[in-house]
Amino acid sequence: MVQVRIALIFLLLALSTVLHVVPLLLVAVVKALLPIDRLRKASNSVLTAIAESWIGINSLVVGRFSRTRFEVKEDGILQRDGHYLVLANHQSWVDIIVLQKVFNRRIPLLRFFLKRELFWVPLLGLAWWALDFPFMGRHTPKQIARRPELAGRDIDATRRACEKFREIPVSIMNFVEGTRFTPAKHAKQGSPYRYLLKPKSGGVAFVLDAMGQGLHAILDITIAYPAGRPSLMDLMADRVPVVQVQVRQRAIPQDLLGGDYKNDRDFRIRFQRWINGLWQDKDKDLGTLLGPTSSAVEGSDEST
Repeated sequence: MVQVRIALIFLLLALSTVLHVVPLLLVAVVKALLPIDRLRKASNSVLTAIAESWIGINSLVVGRFSRTRFEVKEDGILQRDGHYLVLANHQSWVDIIVLQKVFNRRIPLLRFFLKRELFWVPLLGLAWWALDFPFMGRHTPKQIARRPELAGRDIDATRRACEKFREIPVSIMNFVEGTRFTPAKHAKQGSPYRYLLKPKSGGVAFVLDAMGQGLHAILDITIAYPAGRPSLMDLMADRVPVVQVQVRQRAIPQDLLGGDYKNDRDFRIRFQRWINGLWQDKDKDLGTLLGPTSSAVEGSDEST
């Protein structure tokens, strides 16, 4: 029975993807070929509506075939036409489904910074391109040391994406840890947090610098799985009894706008101190959501 459920979910999600990606690409091509300002603005609204329909149907399919409870605690009033920087912990690919289900049509469409290789994912890569999701390179410190211009490319890509986002309501999504949590990564880092990897503040700093006053709030999201970190297969097999989400709305730190994160060491230290403070609060929130007997190493491991 489980195999039948999973196969049916995959089939319905694939059908939903085809039905939405085809018109998404058609609108994106028209937008690219006819760069008239009024047409571009109208195209953005149509693209967003198609994407939100796609997310809504996918959430409906998953909800119809699972009994997962979503318990959401919100501190703040969400705005459909806001401009948000969304920061979240990252444990599983399920996180993306959770974020989309909780926030679809409640805040502007979530736009993720994606690895450049994901552009080649069939259908999905083109859909992300059509929706102006920024594609970033992922370079090792050794590669950047040999070719410093690689670091500059991602900074330029961030700035170009943020320039586009100034024109529309947007929720810029950043998984600050840079990768999904696993016990092995946690141990290798020597992370000072019980449930989290060390935060990477550079990407957040570049977005705040590029968007400036264009953002009106930060949404600080904490996602917890009391039964253990799930895989996508766990979700489809109805093995995720509950998901807990804590939403905290935070003000943009005005003293951290306009600084030079790359070249100003004092500013970089202040920025990292701010991010570390957020992460300390998030670690406490996770401890509360998961309960006193929880362990950071529970749950299934997924490949990076």
